[in-house]
Amino acid sequence: MTPEQIAAAGQSLLLAEQSRIQRGLLSAEHPHATMDDAYAIQRAFVDRKLAEGSRVIGWKIGLTSRAMQQQLNITTPDSGVLLDDMAFDSGATIPADRFIAPRIEAEIAFVMKAPLAGEVTRDQVLAATDYVTPALEILDTRIVRAEGGKTRTIIDTIADNAANAGIVTGSQRHAPTADLRWVGAIVKRDGVVEETGLGAGVLDDPVTGIIWLARRMHHYGQRIEPGQIILSGSFIRALECPPGSHIDADFGPFGRLTCSFA
Repeated sequence: MTPEQIAAAGQSLLLAEQSRIQRGLLSAEHPHATMDDAYAIQRAFVDRKLAEGSRVIGWKIGLTSRAMQQQLNITTPDSGVLLDDMAFDSGATIPADRFIAPRIEAEIAFVMKAPLAGEVTRDQVLAATDYVTPALEILDTRIVRAEGGKTRTIIDTIADNAANAGIVTGSQRHAPTADLRWVGAIVKRDGVVEETGLGAGVLDDPVTGIIWLARRMHHYGQRIEPGQIILSGSFIRALECPPGSHIDADFGPFGRLTCSFA
C-alpha cells in the first residue's frame, strides 16, 4: 500500500470510532495488503489519537488462544496499543455511547518494571515484570466483521488496533513467578456463567505471549517500556456485551473484576 493509502485508512478508523459507524473490510478494499501494511495503518490510527492528546500505557496481544483463533478463523497472533483513555477501574459503568458493539475477554495483565525488546527468554520476561494482575479487555471493531460474504482477515484485525478498545483492572497484584497456566476465570454475564478458561489457553503459558510481543515490536523498531501494561491474551471466547449487561469475572484467589454496560 502507498503511504497515502495507509494514511487514509488510519483516518477512516478514527472517523469510524468517533461516529460509531463501522467502515468496510480493508482486506477487501486492499486485497494485496501485507501484515506490514496493516501495522502501518494501526500506527497511523494510533498516531492520530496521540495527536488528540491520548497517551500510550501499554500493549495487548490478541489471537493467542485456540478459542479466539477458532472464533475468528485466524491463526496468527497480533498486537495493539493500549491508551490512557481506554482504562477503567473494576466496578465501572461503561457509557452507552462509548463503543460500537463491545465484547469482553478475560486475561492476565503484566505490569513491567524494565524494558524488553528482541529475542528475550522466559526468565528475562519474568525478571522485567513488576507484577501480574487479572484484567478484562473490552473489544470493539471499527471495521465490520463480515461484508459481501467475506469475513475479517488478520489484515483487518491488525489495522483495527487488534480490536482493542478498553481495559478493566483492579487492585490485585501478584508475583509473576506463579504458574500462570493454572490461573483461571469464571465469567458471568447477568448472573449466568458464559465462559470459563485457564491461562494455559494462551500459548500454553501467558509468558509466551510477552516473548512473542517483544520479538514483534523489535521488528518494527519498538520495545516494551517500564510501567507499561501488557495484556497477554484471552483464554476465553469474546463475550458480547449489549446495553445493560453486567459482567462478573471471578479469577478465584487471583482476584475478581466487574463492570457494567449502560
